[in-house]
Amino acid sequence: MTRVSAAAAWPDLPLAPWDGTRHALHMWTQIMGKTLLALAPPWNHWWHTALRVSARGLASPVPIATPDGWLDLELDLVDHVLAMRTERRTAAIPLGPRSVHAFHDEYRALLDALGVRARLSTVPCEVPDPIPFDRDDAPRPYDAEAANRFWRVLRRCAAALESLCDGFLGKQSPVHFFWGSFDLAATRFSGRRAPERPGADAVTREAYSHEVISFGFWPGGPAASGVRVEEPVLYAYAAPEPAGFRDADLGVAGARYDARLGEFLLPYAAARAAPDPAAEIRAFCEAAYRAGASLGGWDRAALERTAGAAAPGP
Repeated sequence: MTRVSAAAAWPDLPLAPWDGTRHALHMWTQIMGKTLLALAPPWNHWWHTALRVSARGLASPVPIATPDGWLDLELDLVDHVLAMRTERRTAAIPLGPRSVHAFHDEYRALLDALGVRARLSTVPCEVPDPIPFDRDDAPRPYDAEAANRFWRVLRRCAAALESLCDGFLGKQSPVHFFWGSFDLAATRFSGRRAPERPGADAVTREAYSHEVISFGFWPGGPAASGVRVEEPVLYAYAAPEPAGFRDADLGVAGARYDARLGEFLLPYAAARAAPDPAAEIRAFCEAAYRAGASLGGWDRAALERTAGAAAPGP
């Protein structure tokens, strides 16, 4: 793939022009995620609440059992609808400019129409100064073209992260989308329990119960801490962070350690400008993993294999 065609295939996604739409999508995915939190059977590390990047947008990871049958949720960023499907019925909300409060009310009405009963928290997670969904009456824009570009970036980044899975034999997460932090993530585990985090809430204790190295894509904006990043980035971090990790040279042009976030960042624009953006993303993630695993004393010989070395199927 040439540099020109690579850039064309990987859409540009500067934050400022679509930041209002990004915020709207963040709140809408939070409402979807809280439905999963209320109805889906629990998985470790809250994976049952994460969304997956689908062929059309962001969807529930598995069908959810309800009194009306099995329920699927999908934020379709191709046809621009929020779709709810049970084995008996299908309903949808057209996506467009509206307040978070208005979307919340339409969403709850649609659940009711499908016979789905769920008690959902109305307080957003992992955002500074959260406004409850049913009180957030500020008008929110919806740029359909930008939302579609966001999905196309997610789909390509997800494919790059998925291609890393074959080389790791230890426990690892699916590539999934966390609606609290509004980022795409993949996580590898050492197999050892992590030290307790003093003062950590229940969500954090479960998420970081074991040693991890995570990487993914974030479109930018405000983190839960209030720190803002004004561009889309690939990220990588180790938790707990071993000594020397932040000083590691990843050997990837443009990669830097952000002490405010405690993460390595690679601007999406730098990855997009590479001759092979997917290979650049893989190189960034693998370099961060090698640094974290080596400095953290992971049993790399037991956890790794050459990618593509899986036994042939039947």
